[in-house]
Amino acid sequence: MHKAVKRTLTAEEIQTYRRDGVALVRGLIDADWITELQQLVDQNIVQPSRMVRDINEPGGTGNFFGDTFVCHHIAGFRSFIFDSPAADVVSACMGSSRTNLIFDQILAKEPGTSTRTTWHQDAPYWPVAGDMIATVWVALDPVSYDTGAVEYVKGSHRWGKRFAAVSFSPGDTYHEALEPVPDIDSQRDAYDFGCFEMEPGDCTIHHGLTVHGAPGNSSSRVRRRAYITRWAGEDVTYNPRPNLQRMLHDPGIKAGQRLDCDLFPVVREGLAKR
Repeated sequence: MHKAVKRTLTAEEIQTYRRDGVALVRGLIDADWITELQQLVDQNIVQPSRMVRDINEPGGTGNFFGDTFVCHHIAGFRSFIFDSPAADVVSACMGSSRTNLIFDQILAKEPGTSTRTTWHQDAPYWPVAGDMIATVWVALDPVSYDTGAVEYVKGSHRWGKRFAAVSFSPGDTYHEALEPVPDIDSQRDAYDFGCFEMEPGDCTIHHGLTVHGAPGNSSSRVRRRAYITRWAGEDVTYNPRPNLQRMLHDPGIKAGQRLDCDLFPVVREGLAKR
């Protein structure tokens, strides 16, 4: 039932991703998948994995929940990774004939959560090198600016810069010698933003170097749950460095090799490039 791609991406959606570094894809994930993912996310929140981290700002209100590598914790997520349209659409956006999963993640901002998601790029956190790195962010609840809609700085994936990773978890630090993310909020007029109201089943696809961030969830009743998958295309290789985001375990591959391993499995291969 879940294996059929609900629809293919349009040429305009693919062009938007490549130009802006982010594309909104409406109605990609069917209602059956959304119901299943909602249940799986709530199950994980009650029984998190050993990778869970406290990502609430000190003294903040509400609860910002995050857990990673959840498909290794709850098998239902793995079914989505291999059987849903996610790998197909991200391959089309990247123009890659093969796609590996880097990891999957839950991010849930409950009503009244003050913690914002600081401006950042994704790729500097991860032990990978290459251009074909992307994220599929699936909305499981209605998303508005009040509930924490993500803002993306259009075109920032082509600035030719990698910015220093900033920890989302109090107590964790990163030490790679990179310049900090610009102070986006103090010069908003200098940038073009993408920010999307979404319904369950809509998703965004963004490049690993697209600068993005999000406010807290100021709604008093609407949750903001998202299931997020991180992907690598055919040009991506393993690039371990110190002080990165913690991986579930050592992947057992050497620097410069393809990601193909149990931790970073090949999900699609032999796809036609677009």
